Amino acid sequence: MFLAFILGIVNAMLINNVTLSRFYGICPFLGVSKKPSSAIGMGAAVVFVIVIAAAVCWPIYNFILVPANIAFMDTLVYILVIASLVQLVEMIIKKYSPGLYSALGVYLPLITTNCAVLGVATENSSMGYNFLDSMGNALGTSIGFALVIFLFSTIRIRMESSNIPKAFKGIPIALITAFIMALAFMGISGMIQ
Repeated sequence: MFLAFILGIVNAMLINNVTLSRFYGICPFLGVSKKPSSAIGMGAAVVFVIVIAAAVCWPIYNFILVPANIAFMDTLVYILVIASLVQLVEMIIKKYSPGLYSALGVYLPLITTNCAVLGVATENSSMGYNFLDSMGNALGTSIGFALVIFLFSTIRIRMESSNIPKAFKGIPIALITAFIMALAFMGISGMIQ
């Protein structure tokens, strides 16, 4: 059981990384990944929000929405939970790390609409995961997002000093780089059977 939990985390983190395989969370991925410090801050905020949202949304879905025959309201409830958590994270970061708060800028409130956060909550309920599997999926997905955004930020620093043709500077080369990263992460899937 513990091995299955660990493999679930590794699967969500590396093999089925939502940012590179489904392009969930691509807005902060491209917007906040210009500096590693901002990427680490965004990654940590997303890890916190995804894990806590999964821990809160799973019992709400299984013990309130399903028994009351209103499971179709799950998306609305998940968005309310996620928005509340993001407000909490925003207040904490603003109070304890004003530099990070200003570096994240508009992307911090956008965690509310980050489809990676909502995607984990809805995937946990639609796949019928138990609580432990839900937490493994949430942990793996969020750590995978943090890992990818940090790696991407370090690559973007190298690209700043590279001789890139004018037509490819900015978002075009960032998307090409994300594509190459996606290919590299897809290569991991063949290693684990």
